[in-house]
Amino acid sequence: MAKDIARRGRSQKPAAKKAAAKKPKRRSAKRKAAPAVEPRYEPGRLIACEDSLSEAAAALRALDPATIGRLIEIGGAPPLRRREPGFAGLAAIIVSQQVSVASARAIFGRFEARLQPLSAQSVLSAGEAVLRECGLSGPKIRAVTAAATAIAGGLDLAALAELPAPEAHRALVAVKGIGPWTADIFLLFCLGHPDAFPAGDLALQEAARLALDLAARPDARALEAVAERWRPFRGVAARMLWAYYGALKSRAGVVDLDARGTGG
Repeated sequence: MAKDIARRGRSQKPAAKKAAAKKPKRRSAKRKAAPAVEPRYEPGRLIACEDSLSEAAAALRALDPATIGRLIEIGGAPPLRRREPGFAGLAAIIVSQQVSVASARAIFGRFEARLQPLSAQSVLSAGEAVLRECGLSGPKIRAVTAAATAIAGGLDLAALAELPAPEAHRALVAVKGIGPWTADIFLLFCLGHPDAFPAGDLALQEAARLALDLAARPDARALEAVAERWRPFRGVAARMLWAYYGALKSRAGVVDLDARGTGG
């Protein structure tokens, strides 16, 4: 009897293994993230002064007379709004993420006054407590500190102007806490790139909805598609859209969306 049981046990093991082998494997619920699409920028003369801005604005108007004419009629000539192309300029952009213009100015004013002279080294020497006292949130403290660390490690922000825009963009978003919006705003206002276009900016999206009479506010992907008509002067179009939106806000009390990105 014992031999028969042992024999049956041995004969069942291979069958059990086969049955187990036939069980379908459960597919992992996790999906691979889609690869990030690198932004495409058309090369062109840097927008470094009022003359270069006026020249680019005229060329843009020739590309899209109806829309650009409407933007200028309401918003006026686009402002240059150039910023310092070093750490202070980048820090100001980080501070302005997802807050109103008034709040950004107040926070950056305290930040700049407390850390005079404002530099990567003064940020690293200050410590988190001092930065928090200036009004910076935790994520902004980490982003400003990461940027200061990268600069201390050799990142030359001013030299990015000499690189093709995609390379400059890639170097910026490699810093933790700096996202596409921050990188595009730096390319646009600190480096003067004519075709940088922060499509994730809420005010740009709303301005495009109003200017083009769209049924809904376009998201970043949809706004990128809209802006294709303005290459290689999308950076000038962005300035015009902000000016147009600002004029509408002051005239008719349009929903208050400052020129701030959806993140990083």
